[in-house]
This record gives sequence, C-alpha cells and structure tokens, in this order.
Amino acid sequence: MRPLLPFVLLIAGTTQAQEVEDPLSIEAGHDLYMVFCQSCHGPEARGDGPFAEMLRRVPPDLTRLSERNGGSFPVARATRQIDGRDPLLGHGGEMPVFGPVFDTDFGTLSTQSGQPVLTSQSITDLIHWLESIQVAG
Repeated sequence: MRPLLPFVLLIAGTTQAQEVEDPLSIEAGHDLYMVFCQSCHGPEARGDGPFAEMLRRVPPDLTRLSERNGGSFPVARATRQIDGRDPLLGHGGEMPVFGPVFDTDFGTLSTQSGQPVLTSQSITDLIHWLESIQVAG
C-alpha cells in the first residue's frame, strides 16, 4: 500500500492559495470569528470579549499580531495555534475549542517566505480575516 503523503502534497501543490484580498474568504473568516472567537477575544478582536475576565490569561489583542511579529503577520504560528498543532495553555485545552466545525476542505496559506501551510479552509478564511484587521503600531 502506498503512503498518502505524496498524494496530499500533489493536491496541495496544485491548489492555489487564496489571496488575503479575497473578499469572500475574509467575510467567511469574519463570520467564523463572530460565532466562535469573539466571546473571548472581543467583537473587534482586541482581547476584551465578555468571557475574557473568566480566563486564566487575558486574550491577546489580535489586531496587533503583525506588530508583535516585527511587522509581518505570523501566518504559520497563528495557523498552528488555531488548528491545535501548537496548543495554547490559556485556552484551557486544545484549539480549536469547537474542533469539528473547523474540519472542512483543505485550504492553503503562504508564509512571508512563500512556504505553504496546509490547514482547513475554515482556518484559512479565519487567518485571512485576521490579516485584514492588523493595525500599525
């Protein structure tokens, strides 16, 4: 039996990553955020959601991820934290908290250096929205 990895890489290589300027992806990401994230991170993603004070750690201001990363959006790190590959202690468990909701079709992102990042389409949309709301320091 042949391993599936080459097949997955072939699919990833032929799938075009959506650009951040894709308004449908950004809108879908915003919709996901408002349903699953804003209760802790706040409606404007500034870490001031209604449940924020009940958490062990104050949620970060997600509009300043680029600023805290030397001016570039940390695509790979943010993706790994959202999809659970890099767990966050402050979440009280693995992310995403709503697990299967984010298990959709494959999506691809690209890091600043062009390295592809494979994840679900839902998380791709969420990352695109987060990139779109970054503010300058």
